[in-house]
Amino acid sequence: MSLKQLKPTESELEILRVLWERGEATVRDVHEELSKTKDAGYTTTLKLMQIMHEKGMVKRDESSKTHKYAPLLSREKTQKQFVGKMIDTLFQGSSSQLVMQALGNHKASKEELDEIQKLIDNLKQQ
Repeated sequence: MSLKQLKPTESELEILRVLWERGEATVRDVHEELSKTKDAGYTTTLKLMQIMHEKGMVKRDESSKTHKYAPLLSREKTQKQFVGKMIDTLFQGSSSQLVMQALGNHKASKEELDEIQKLIDNLKQQ
């Protein structure tokens, strides 16, 4: 299975988020981070990370007693994959509807709006 075809579940995305932020982490590190916001059992986290390794979503460094995991899926590619699917399924292919919905339901900071405006300006010049 190619990385492009991998579609992480919600639980796998939570683990990936921790790995994207840290670069690499042990199961215990990930479990402790997840436990801050949800009731997650250590063995469940361990099993999920083992499955993710088998799927090719994460790599595992077994050179020390405590295995360290690192993401093989990039945050950017995963975001693009999910946003593309969301535009196709929820917004009938309309990226403008997605943006209007996102901006209508989320208070964007001035910095975020400036960044969005720069992106729009660049897209207009292409």
